[in-house]
Amino acid sequence: MLTVSNLNKHFGDLSIFENFNLHLAPNGFTALVGPSGCGKSTLFNVLAGVVAKDGGSVTLQGRDVSHLGTASAYMHQKDLLLPWFTLLDNALLPSRIAGENPDKSTTKARALFERLGLKGFESYRPGEISGGMRQRCALVRTLMFERELVLLDEPLSALDAITRRSLQSLLLLLQVEFKRTILMITHDIEEALMLADEILVLSGRPMRVLDQIYPGGTKLRRLDDPRLIEIKLYVLNLLQGELNK
Repeated sequence: MLTVSNLNKHFGDLSIFENFNLHLAPNGFTALVGPSGCGKSTLFNVLAGVVAKDGGSVTLQGRDVSHLGTASAYMHQKDLLLPWFTLLDNALLPSRIAGENPDKSTTKARALFERLGLKGFESYRPGEISGGMRQRCALVRTLMFERELVLLDEPLSALDAITRRSLQSLLLLLQVEFKRTILMITHDIEEALMLADEILVLSGRPMRVLDQIYPGGTKLRRLDDPRLIEIKLYVLNLLQGELNK
């Protein structure tokens, strides 16, 4: 699906990552876990074309591209909903920008609202609902892009623990039901263990992959599984070692 080879990014004398490599299999769910400030969000910005890369190559489905740009959907930490629009209008922005049939797009959006637990809230504005519901709307908007590859930059980090747990299963729907390939940044190791097929543990700057972990088993996984507890402690020790450098 996606291959990143020898990717480089510097800001002046500061090296964010050098010769960074990444491979995503189709319909896989890969989570990136690393110290704060190591360069994970910069990597996403480079992949999405928001920031120019300084070297390396990006290959999508066997084709060399300068960046993913319109080939991926990018869901940020903040929901980025427009406060003067209704939830339905926010969700319809991608299809309107693309000039798609409005009736067909509205029907699709309403179906997604129902599937993601937002039925009846289409006419509400972002300021009138909870943070969890806003993220559900942001997820609907992400699905409206109809891109096979989805970049998730800590999409649940601003939510309380209970709401976060309730929405993690919706992130899994992106892969299982909607057949998307997922690359997700998270600081929550348990979240990565619950959702991901592959976890890449990242170092501090310049960012590199310390280890690749494959939790296995059926998702959503049980966090009281002794094997997962052992993996969590291992990852924590790896990250603590980076902080102590």
